Amino acid sequence: MIKSKYVATKVKTGLTRWSYCNVWEPKSVNDGKPKYSVSVIIPKSDTKTIESIEKAIQAAYEEGEAKLKGNGKSVPSLSVLKTPLRDGDLERPDDEAYRDSYFVNANSTTAPGIVDADLQPIFDHSEVYSGVYGRVSMNFYAYNTGSAKGIACGLNNLQKLKDGEPLGGKSRAEDDFADDDNFLA
Repeated sequence: MIKSKYVATKVKTGLTRWSYCNVWEPKSVNDGKPKYSVSVIIPKSDTKTIESIEKAIQAAYEEGEAKLKGNGKSVPSLSVLKTPLRDGDLERPDDEAYRDSYFVNANSTTAPGIVDADLQPIFDHSEVYSGVYGRVSMNFYAYNTGSAKGIACGLNNLQKLKDGEPLGGKSRAEDDFADDDNFLA
């Protein structure tokens, strides 16, 4: 069976933690087109996911060589291009959530599908927040905007596997009021 190029650039992660979850409503950054997005935090111990991402970045580079070349005489080497796999220890040293982890910022102009561990759709917005754990389906592709070239990460779908401590200092309403059973008594 021959794999399509899309399969070579697509990755399904192992267990990751999600931060900066904008998966219910698209948000605009710097007046750009509104996008759904999530920062996917990958433990450095998950070598299988990291290796899969590295291979998908390489496949996206090879698939996008013509785009990356643009009007230039040659294709820039992958080592000089901006790529999405980043080291949390180097880029976010003061953020405990990114310690001993890599991360990828994935985004899309279309809403991701979101399911639970049993593959049932999640519609309750309070169920998916910055700090939950789950798997992510994403794809990698080359871009050339004229002023910037590199490999980007597209967000496909999310599978929430378990709750986690909310990130960003904001607690969930369910947690704040869970122990107030006798409040009105």
